[in-house]
Amino acid sequence: MKLAVPDMISNSYFPAEAAVELGFFKAEGLDIALELIFPVDKAYAALRDGAVDFVGGSAHSALAAFPDFRGVKLLCAQAQGMYWFLVMHADLKARRGDIAAVKGRSIGAAPWVDKGLRGLLAEAGIDLERDRVKIAPVPGAAGAGVNFGVTAAKALEERKIDGFWANGMGAEVAVRRGVGTVVLDVRRGDGPKPCFNYTAATIATTDALIARAPEQVAAAVRAVVKTQAALKANVARAADVGAKLFPPSEAALIVELIRRDLPYYDAALSPAFISGMTAFARGQGILNSEAAYDSVVATEFAPLWKE
Repeated sequence: MKLAVPDMISNSYFPAEAAVELGFFKAEGLDIALELIFPVDKAYAALRDGAVDFVGGSAHSALAAFPDFRGVKLLCAQAQGMYWFLVMHADLKARRGDIAAVKGRSIGAAPWVDKGLRGLLAEAGIDLERDRVKIAPVPGAAGAGVNFGVTAAKALEERKIDGFWANGMGAEVAVRRGVGTVVLDVRRGDGPKPCFNYTAATIATTDALIARAPEQVAAAVRAVVKTQAALKANVARAADVGAKLFPPSEAALIVELIRRDLPYYDAALSPAFISGMTAFARGQGILNSEAAYDSVVATEFAPLWKE
């Protein structure tokens, strides 16, 4: 079986990566390989087309390949909350929480990830056209095998963009190199409050796989839950995963990044989250109507979230 993630050198989808590399899937009887498929809409297209069995990506992005969530279900969360950071070039002297810092600037963001920023800015009263905000892909981030966060940090350093909207690894790299300033960290309270539930890192699969192999799907959920618990018990285990998957410079950062994320390691997909996420998706024009909780979430696996 295959599990696709849209960004590997990252903390965003680390529970999925660690479940593979630390052997938690194997302990549940599953032989699962990790595959990087960027951007996230292509990862979900691979799921739709049967090329992969699971996607560990942003919840709302399932709509890229499964209109109105038809044929797909979210199984569990890898962590709670929208997990991207707005980072501006250090030379701009932007302050933490100053959303207006984007005015007149070019912001790099990946496809479908950019929708989170667009929704946040709209919620904050920023009009992209009036305020001359350009949100576009990061130069150099096209093609297979791209790790977006570190690519965005490099583009910021080279002044190809004024800022970026990307994961915690990209933010940390930019800050440590002295080229970036974190302006918004939504997960930790920055920006309009509704934005927390715009999306989350989840595990998704198809209705077809759930019908065909429910025991294997349940095993995958158990593996992710046990991985979250293992990292909470000993965050140093993240270093083993980083050593296998990341370049040395990023591997050296991963334990601290995961330590910061541990308070959000909860596999539950709450009704409040699904309500917030689907309202955001309707506002972005990617969901056509109200979506019932059990049409988005595979509720039969909910008891496993707290095991």
